[in-house]
Amino acid sequence: MKSQLTSDKFAISFSAICMIHCLFAPSLIVLSYSSLALTLESELIHKAILLLTIPVSIFAISLGYKNHSNNSIIYTGIAGLTILISALLIGESISANAELILTILGSLMVITCHYRNYNVCKKLNCDCHETSEA
Repeated sequence: MKSQLTSDKFAISFSAICMIHCLFAPSLIVLSYSSLALTLESELIHKAILLLTIPVSIFAISLGYKNHSNNSIIYTGIAGLTILISALLIGESISANAELILTILGSLMVITCHYRNYNVCKKLNCDCHETSEA
């Protein structure tokens, strides 16, 4: 499997995991034992997901840009990553709802970026995608 395809899929997955964690962690805390709740809501989880998302996203975006030079995809990705980082850094000083909204917005922007990156590359028949032979 080509690295562009793989990195876009991983970046989409990490962003989706981040969004799902932020949406459902409060519900899981209510339904779970307190020791499990502490691990689910830990800021360490947010940081770990973000630390995985950033390098994979940058790698995928840069590979796509080399193939199709689409600036809007880069801008969307950088904006999404910036919002995700900001949500983590200022999360303690804003309301939980504001942090949730920022995280969802940033995640959706990163997902959109990688989805567009993948589709533009595929449409242009870049060498970064496998060819499907029937």
